[in-house]
Amino acid sequence: MTILDKADPANPPSAQASSSVPGVRTGSWRVVGILVVGVLVCAVLSLMIGNVGISPTTSVRALFAPDNSQAAAIIQQLRLPRTALLIVVGLALGLSGALMQGQSRNPLADPGLLGISEGASLAVVLAIFWLHISSPVAYGWFALLGAGLTAWLVFSISALRGGPSPLTLVLTGAAVSALASAIITSIITSNVSTLDQYRFWVVGSAAGRGLDVFWQVLPFLALGVVLTVVCTPAINLLQLGDDAARALGVRPGLHKFLGICAVMLLTGGAVAACGPIGFLGLVAPHVARLVCGPDYRWVVPYSGLIGAIVLTLADILGRVIAGGAEVQVGIVMALVGGPVFVLLVRRARLVQL
Repeated sequence: MTILDKADPANPPSAQASSSVPGVRTGSWRVVGILVVGVLVCAVLSLMIGNVGISPTTSVRALFAPDNSQAAAIIQQLRLPRTALLIVVGLALGLSGALMQGQSRNPLADPGLLGISEGASLAVVLAIFWLHISSPVAYGWFALLGAGLTAWLVFSISALRGGPSPLTLVLTGAAVSALASAIITSIITSNVSTLDQYRFWVVGSAAGRGLDVFWQVLPFLALGVVLTVVCTPAINLLQLGDDAARALGVRPGLHKFLGICAVMLLTGGAVAACGPIGFLGLVAPHVARLVCGPDYRWVVPYSGLIGAIVLTLADILGRVIAGGAEVQVGIVMALVGGPVFVLLVRRARLVQL
């Protein structure tokens, strides 16, 4: 019997080999449990820390047995919706970044670099400008539509000659992102009312969002997570190339289509909830690979949990870094993610001219 006869998309030969070689990093459920605990700890810290400090016991009591105190009002009305959004948005961006990097075989792929976040932003700007949409809840549908159309456009253009390659994906994404950014700039510089609404949304923040926004985007994010679970087992085989993956029983076209749908839902929902937040989808998968190695069966869940932890910590840092003022989480991620991105490129030599 040949290796082709025994190939299992959920446990490909490369993953079997890496798990049996001493000294090779592999994932484990114990680390997943540690990351889940880390998410819970960050959630408690997010409930506690702010302009008004609240003790852990008071935070838990206000969460499960609220009363008429000021602490309970702050937890229930402000910090709980904010924390819930930070966790699900960080999870979504981490998952979408890992999925894009795995399916495109491009370590620089993320929703921001491939123009998907910018496409979602353009759809929101057009909704504000043409339809006079002013509710953050209503932004969700347009952000999802913009993310989906942009993802389809980028992958379609990059696949015109022999299928999407890492280079063509980045170049096409950069071109589409530049075009969307130019249209956004032309609109907001010529319309003051659109600029007034857009500037509060574009910085990327969970502040001021209520639970209505959370419930609005949750179904889309949940469906995106389900599609991610479906696509993940075959990503290891897609690393071998489409022809090799097809010979091992995988349908590359179907899995890439499902992956595009998952990225569209995850990115669109995240952008609709908190606005565009850069670098998280790029950095989280690289951190995950440092922990568990190249096996995407572990890289994908690790990336999602790491994304939730990093985004929550970035938001907490933004609350305390400027004293009484507050720095939005999108700005904090840009300040931290930019240098990390440069270090990743220089260290791993991911970009070569």
